[in-house]
Amino acid sequence: MLKRWAVRPFPSLLARLPSQCAVCRAWPSEPVCDACVARFAPPVRRCSTCALPLVPGSTQCGDCLRDPPPLDACLAACAYVWPWPQCIAEFKFRGDPGRAAPLATLLRSAPWVEPALEAADLVLPMPLAPARLRERGFNQAHELARRLDPARCDPGLLLRSRETAPQSGLDRGERLRGLRGSFALDPLRAEQLRGRRLVLVDDVMTTGASLHAAGQVLRAGGAAHITAIVLARTDRPG
Repeated sequence: MLKRWAVRPFPSLLARLPSQCAVCRAWPSEPVCDACVARFAPPVRRCSTCALPLVPGSTQCGDCLRDPPPLDACLAACAYVWPWPQCIAEFKFRGDPGRAAPLATLLRSAPWVEPALEAADLVLPMPLAPARLRERGFNQAHELARRLDPARCDPGLLLRSRETAPQSGLDRGERLRGLRGSFALDPLRAEQLRGRRLVLVDDVMTTGASLHAAGQVLRAGGAAHITAIVLARTDRPG
């Protein structure tokens, strides 16, 4: 009996195949077309350390002025509003890591992200807990980070040291308390952090609790400068 073999195109051929825009369904197109990026991810004045929208003429929000975060800078490509929640959900919850490339391009095109990457010594993805990683099959932050800067991406230095309860529905204070002790540095490599400039990458920033908890660990480990860059930011903490 003849065996039936599945025929798969070579990667170089796949790279040349046309695709459809996930937002407007234009075809042929990039997975997210330039017109949709211009329409749905326009540059917005944001707080330099938490990426919340600001009124013209200011650089930091009142909360960051009163209680400075452990991040030196925080940059967001877009607000977490339609169509980006759907695109991000398809990326990380429906087993489609291939969407990381166009989303990383969107992230890289945001104001000040390119200079932050050029100045960084290391690009660190926010880690997932082992159980969540097994369930999902990949870490969405790592997929973004390695496409932003594959040479400096280091997924093994910052670790998720324990599982945490679901964070949705909790306010920022409750999230911070729940995240205590949930991040750590690889003890065999922690010295590599001292005096380094870091970029910390995540997909969505809601209250900032996770990024701040990770930032505190990196700061305690001797990081000289920490810039968080996120694909999408909720306009108001929730």
